Amino acid sequence: MVAITFHVDAVLFDMDGTLVDSTAGVIGAWETFSETYSGLDIQKILSTAHGVRTIDNLKRYCGLTSEAELEKEAARFEEAIVTSSTANGRKGITLLPGVRPIIDELAPGKNNPKPCWAIVTSATRAYASAALEIGGIPIPDAFVTAEDVTQGKPYPDPYLLGAQKCGVSPEKCLVVEDAPSGVASGLAAGCAVIGLITSHTKEQMEAKRPTYLVENLSSVSMKMGVNGGIDVVINID
Repeated sequence: MVAITFHVDAVLFDMDGTLVDSTAGVIGAWETFSETYSGLDIQKILSTAHGVRTIDNLKRYCGLTSEAELEKEAARFEEAIVTSSTANGRKGITLLPGVRPIIDELAPGKNNPKPCWAIVTSATRAYASAALEIGGIPIPDAFVTAEDVTQGKPYPDPYLLGAQKCGVSPEKCLVVEDAPSGVASGLAAGCAVIGLITSHTKEQMEAKRPTYLVENLSSVSMKMGVNGGIDVVINID
């Protein structure tokens, strides 16, 4: 095992598939929507929709074009993620491996005027807030959600905004992502990227060429830097 150690000014975390696992709820939400929108191939959707804003997925798979309808249906979809995550014996929204010690360590650095970490998610603010509360993760002042950008992942906009909210250059940030679209977004923003193999195959993640690739955050440790920023150690097999 090789330990790679470096320092960054800020870490920008994705949420679903990176910090929390909401797979059970997402499957339930698409099953609910299949009652309204016939012909949905849920397995195909699940293989490509992760890491993309709900409104963009609804445009693509449900054929919605009205902004008002998209907003209403996106809210209904993400509410269904929460409510269906525990239905029929499903496990609910849970923390992923390695997340708790990292968040506990970094929690003091979540506040303005210069937070050293952010959450940058394709979810809406309402759903992201609910999912983080369920997972016991504090919401940092640097919090980017679907409503904050006009172009979501894989465009660089979300992570550029995350770096801006932390008051640092994107080139001095580390992105943590589990989705190919998110890896592409982070790299396009100029950030280094840790890819996680939690929701996609190793091959799917390798194809996007993240800076580092590990199974999950159990292979990573982070500590607040003495003079600011975050010291990162990645253990690679």
